[in-house]
Amino acid sequence: MLIGELAERAGVSTRALRHYEELGLLPARRAANGYRRYDGADLRAVAEIRTLVGLGLSLEETRPFVECLRAGHPSGGTCADSIAVYRSKLAEVDASLARLGAVRAELAEQLDAAVRERGPRCEFSEGT
Repeated sequence: MLIGELAERAGVSTRALRHYEELGLLPARRAANGYRRYDGADLRAVAEIRTLVGLGLSLEETRPFVECLRAGHPSGGTCADSIAVYRSKLAEVDASLARLGAVRAELAEQLDAAVRERGPRCEFSEGT
């Protein structure tokens, strides 16, 4: 398939596909006329990239998954390097959740203190 068809089938722009090619994530094979040619494996790789980016991985972090697929594995996440990326990203998410939990606790404490200090002097409603 040509780049336009791959873009349409994968739900991405041709610009994105060219960017993936520049990064080495999507090798382009050229036909005699110079057109880029793609196959079902390329469609699968693009789908894997889009799924992973949707989960918050950078394009560079998707590389082990694409390489795993290209090596013939049924899933891009089954190779050791992919599992390492999963673990690393999960640790990042856990750290972010811990920071957000601390921020939430501090905000709740500040709100409680403000409501206690407010007393009858303030004419604003509870929702304000």
